[in-house]
Amino acid sequence: MESERPFSVELERWLRSDEPRTFGDMSDVFGERGFAVMIILFMSLPAIPLPTGGVTHVLEAVTILVAAQMALGRRTVWLPRRLRARELGAMLADKALPFIMRRVEWFERHSRPRGAALFGHRWFTRILGLIVVAFAVGSALAPPFSGLDTLPALGAVIVGLAIILEDTLILAAGVAIGTGGVVLIISVGAAVARLVRHLI
Repeated sequence: MESERPFSVELERWLRSDEPRTFGDMSDVFGERGFAVMIILFMSLPAIPLPTGGVTHVLEAVTILVAAQMALGRRTVWLPRRLRARELGAMLADKALPFIMRRVEWFERHSRPRGAALFGHRWFTRILGLIVVAFAVGSALAPPFSGLDTLPALGAVIVGLAIILEDTLILAAGVAIGTGGVVLIISVGAAVARLVRHLI
């Protein structure tokens, strides 16, 4: 870990600060961990089982952009200039913050470095980037108002936490939850398609 302070303390201090909280600032403050921090923040809102409107699709799209850069092996997050200057907004900072902090603190209490060396390998980071892309795409393609986007989004959040905490056990839990969510979305989609064909 890059800091002796718990990650939850760093994140809450930054989110609650009076300074401008832009996407670009997030990347600058957290450095190489910015990938994981962005995944945690952006996918936390879709992971909340509450109506959030179309804003979740914007966050999922940004997550795909960030995770794709992980998959390509970048060490720092690149964002378009307009997006770098954009503030997180009250919905993300205020609605998602309690959800984020409860889970970050819980995982910090129950985690320890397991397989930490893996997270230092670029090939492993690339695989994790592909996994997060899959979860973000699955969340975005979930039927509207079905609540099915929650599981893949939560899986992405837990994968991001595993990267921060360097814990392969937490990573396995995130991959299992996210994969289960994607499989459920595909299954429901196939069932709906069969029903439509039957009705037609």
